[in-house]
Amino acid sequence: MTTTSALDCQYRPRHHYTADRSWLNDPNGLVYANGTYHLFYQHNPSGTVWGNMSWGHATSADLLHWDEQPVAIACDEQEAIFSGSAVLDKTNTSGFGTPDNPPLVAIYTSAYTPASPLNGRQAQSLAYSTDNGATWTKYDGNPVLDRASADFRDPKVFWYDGSAGSYWVMVAVEAVDREVVLYKSADLKTWEYLSTFGPANATGGVWECPDLFELPVDGDAGNTKWVLVVNLSPGGIAGGSGGQYFLGSFDGVAFTSETTVTQGIQQDDSRMAEYGWLDWGRDYYAAVSFSNAPGGRRLMIGWMNNWQYGAVTPTSGWRSAMSLVREVRLASRDGAVALVQAAVDPYGSGGATTYSEAGTALAVGTRWLPAEASGDVLRIDADIVPGTAGEVGLLLRADGGERTVLAYDSGRGVLSLDRTASGNTAFHESFASVQRVAVPLEDGRLRLRVFLDRCSVEVFAQDGLATITDQIFPGESSTSLAVFAEGGGATLVSLDVVRTRSHA
Repeated sequence: MTTTSALDCQYRPRHHYTADRSWLNDPNGLVYANGTYHLFYQHNPSGTVWGNMSWGHATSADLLHWDEQPVAIACDEQEAIFSGSAVLDKTNTSGFGTPDNPPLVAIYTSAYTPASPLNGRQAQSLAYSTDNGATWTKYDGNPVLDRASADFRDPKVFWYDGSAGSYWVMVAVEAVDREVVLYKSADLKTWEYLSTFGPANATGGVWECPDLFELPVDGDAGNTKWVLVVNLSPGGIAGGSGGQYFLGSFDGVAFTSETTVTQGIQQDDSRMAEYGWLDWGRDYYAAVSFSNAPGGRRLMIGWMNNWQYGAVTPTSGWRSAMSLVREVRLASRDGAVALVQAAVDPYGSGGATTYSEAGTALAVGTRWLPAEASGDVLRIDADIVPGTAGEVGLLLRADGGERTVLAYDSGRGVLSLDRTASGNTAFHESFASVQRVAVPLEDGRLRLRVFLDRCSVEVFAQDGLATITDQIFPGESSTSLAVFAEGGGATLVSLDVVRTRSHA
C-alpha cells in the first residue's frame, strides 16, 4: 500500500509502494528488526527523474501497508548514496551499538563526485543506526572497501555460518565486467577478498544488485541449494532491465553454479530462454531479499520499472512503484529445481470475492463478465483447461479497443501478456510490447493468479513457476474483464475475482 498524497492520480497504485513525491528506483537495505520491515530505496528527494541519489525509507509491520519515513541517508557534495543492503548486527561485531542495543548497519556504495578526492570511484561505505532506523550516522572510516574502480557497487551482506567459519560475506559487482565479487569480514569494517563469479549466462548489459542465499528444495532442510541473483540492464529476457538467477553451492569462499548455460562476456541471444529468470516481464528489476526475515522466509521485492523508459512514465508528481513483496522457494518440477514465487497477498485477510464461476464451457469467442467482475484493483484467480482451443485467456483493464491481453497459446505452450493496446503507450517507443514465457500445462490445466493495480499487472502462473510483471497506463474507464477462447472450446474450471473490502 502506498502513502496517501495530494499528488494522487489515476495511476497511483493501491497495493504497491510509491514515494509520496518524487522518484524512486532500486530497493536497498531490506531488513527486519524489532517487529518492523524496513524498505530503503534509491530516491531523488528533489525531482521525478533519477538524480541526487539518497536512501529513501519506508516501514511496515505486514509487508502490505507502508509508511514513508524521512530520507535515511542523504547524498552530499562529495558522494551520492547508491544501492546496498542493511543488517541487524546482533552481536555488535561492528562496535557501533552495544550488546543490549545492537545496531542496524547499512552497507552502501559511495559514488564519489568531483568534490571528493576519490572522484569517479565507487566504493563501499557504512552507516549505522541505534534507534531502529530512525536516524543514521555515516562511519568516519568510510570507505571500508575500495577497489579503485568506477563500477564496483551494490553490496549485499549476510552472516555466513558454515564449515569455512563464521563471518560476514559481501556480494557485490564489478558491473561493466559482469562479475560478482565476494569478500568476508569479522566486523563489517575490514574486508578480505574471497572469490569472483562470472561472466556467465545473460551478459547483454551491466550486472547490478546481486544477492546470495540458501534455500531448501521442496522444504527439505537436508537438501538445499544456494541461489545467486544478478540483475542486469539492458539484456533482460523481455528487453531492457531484468533479473537472472543461478543455482548451485557456496562453501563460504566461492559460489559454484550448476545452471550455467553459457560463459563469457559475449551473450548468446539464441539461448536466453534457457537461463533462470526471476520474471519474464518488462518491469521487475533490482530485486533483492530481506535480511533477518522472521521464520526463515526469503522475501524479495523489485523495482517495478525499466531503465529503457523509466524516466518518462506518465505519472504526476511521483514516478515508479515497487512490486508486491514475494516469497521465493525452490521446488522440484519435471526433474529439475526451479525458483517459485508467491506474492504476499494484499487480499488475503481483507478481500471479498465479488464474482465467481466454475465448470463453465468456453465457446469460441469473447465473453464479457458482469460489472461485479470489473475494476482497476483486483486479484483474479483462474484455472483453465485449454481443451481444443488454440488460444485461451483473459482481457484485462478493457474498454472498447483498449485492453491488456493475457493469452495462452496451447500449441506452443506459451503464456503471453500483450500491452500494445493497454492505454497510454506512446510516451516511449519501446513501451508497447508483448512478453512471453513457456508454461507447461500441469494435468492439462493452466493456473493463473493475476494482481491488477492502477498501473500494473503481476501474473503468477502454475503456482509461481513463471511470473510476468508489466506496467500499464489505461484510461480510467478501462475496468472491464473478459474471458476468451479461439480456434476451439476450453473449460473454465474456476474463476474468482477478489477486491479489497473497501472496494467491494
